[in-house]
Amino acid sequence: MSKTAIIIGATGLTGGLLLERLLEDNRYETIKLFSRSSCGIKHSKIEEHLVDMFELEKHEDVFVANDVFCCIGTTKAKTPNEEVYLKIDYGIPVAISKLCVKNNIDTLVVISALGANKNSTVFYNRTKGRMEEDVLKANIKNIYMLQPSLISGNRAENRFGEKIAKIFMTVLNPLLIGSFKKYRSIHPKTIVNTMIWLANNTYESGRIPSNRIQNISDRV
Repeated sequence: MSKTAIIIGATGLTGGLLLERLLEDNRYETIKLFSRSSCGIKHSKIEEHLVDMFELEKHEDVFVANDVFCCIGTTKAKTPNEEVYLKIDYGIPVAISKLCVKNNIDTLVVISALGANKNSTVFYNRTKGRMEEDVLKANIKNIYMLQPSLISGNRAENRFGEKIAKIFMTVLNPLLIGSFKKYRSIHPKTIVNTMIWLANNTYESGRIPSNRIQNISDRV
């Protein structure tokens, strides 16, 4: 059976790689993109919906698919206003989960972050933790919350602090062993491998930390 996928955040680093992979995957016939701006790719599989991402519920009639992949996210530098930040990193994934329930979508894969904790004193981690808790409450058959560590790879926008951290992690990664493996930086292709594998295989739903993302990707 040919499948339909929805990607939220296809203009970002990981979302863009996911789109490339799904375009090559014969299991997927249609790939619906929901975004405020175009991905700039013309392909017979792509069905692009340029919408207000804070009003996704208005597009319930076209939010229909087998698998939904949420790659949305921002940064403090890009979105300094905490209220707007919360609407993006918390509000959008929660709205997606509600649409999945309404339209009987069985699979939802969300990129969260390592360190997500609703009780954290760090706003970023607390926001991700709140999002995870409320999305996981949704009655979705297969729901996966990926918690990657620092994501390596080259982004379109300039993130100076992140670049320094990536250089540092290149040196540190081999030293992180045992229970510290989950703190190793992770390549976006690894995350994409895992997202697609989870959507097409049986795996225990819930939170998946960075080291387990790597382990699942190694199966591909």
